Amino acid sequence: MGYSAEPLRGIIAPPFTPFNDDLSIATDLYIAHALNLMEMGCGGLTPFSTTGEALSIKREERINALWALKEAGIDPAIMIPGTGQCSYGETADLTHACIDLGCAGALVLPPYYYKGASDQGLYDWYAQVIELVGDDLRLYLYHIPQVSGVGLSVPLVRKLRRDFPNQVVGIKDGSGDWENTKALLRIDGLLVYSSLETRLLEGMALGAQGCITATANFNAPAMIEMLAAHKAGNREDAALLRKTILDVREAAAQINVISALKAYMALKTNDARWANVRPPHVRAFAEAAYALQKEINGAQ
Repeated sequence: MGYSAEPLRGIIAPPFTPFNDDLSIATDLYIAHALNLMEMGCGGLTPFSTTGEALSIKREERINALWALKEAGIDPAIMIPGTGQCSYGETADLTHACIDLGCAGALVLPPYYYKGASDQGLYDWYAQVIELVGDDLRLYLYHIPQVSGVGLSVPLVRKLRRDFPNQVVGIKDGSGDWENTKALLRIDGLLVYSSLETRLLEGMALGAQGCITATANFNAPAMIEMLAAHKAGNREDAALLRKTILDVREAAAQINVISALKAYMALKTNDARWANVRPPHVRAFAEAAYALQKEINGAQ
């Protein structure tokens, strides 16, 4: 089964991955959270990205969780799972499994261990992934240098898009650099998703498909409502919602760690399992979660 040709639009949520107390994936919570995000009106999901603690989760666990989402009624055609590993072979294997599932694409980090990799080396790495996976591949590059330590330059992205137009279809710009996002938006035919929900309206006006942001896990409704208000011409309502979205993002940014955000989810849902994280993350103190809850409640 090949990838869907329809790009995902709007608010794309990178769901947190919940763990049981033994640190196995809490599939019941994962399914319920994904269904809730879609019911809210999210345009899709990017399971196992940075927010989902992807690099702490084995290949088999990812595939099993994706199949569980499918069996729960979530169409794989609205999912772009993270598949990036340091080895292009392992990346290709995991991506193949997502193809078999029928996902909309694969979100692929660069090889993140070798920090001094040149543009040519990164180009060659992605070319190997593309060759191994084949024509069904719809690859979304993942640029998040502040976490991975390896960035994807605009010239490199342009070259990959030019040389592999049927496979390299998009990019998530998780850098938080609006100027970089604008430069990517000038690459012909590239589907661009920013991590900056505060620039959502500007981005979509310039041709972005939408936004992939961690705060969608608990603030997607405000973003979706802002898009609807803007589309309907209700500029005042859209501006008020944008202010709320900005305040929530700033509150989350003060913590800016997955453990604290998940601890906040535990408070929000009254399920303590949400606070569980896998090493090297460390479970957040309750005080941090309460502080974040207070900030977010004050912003909303």
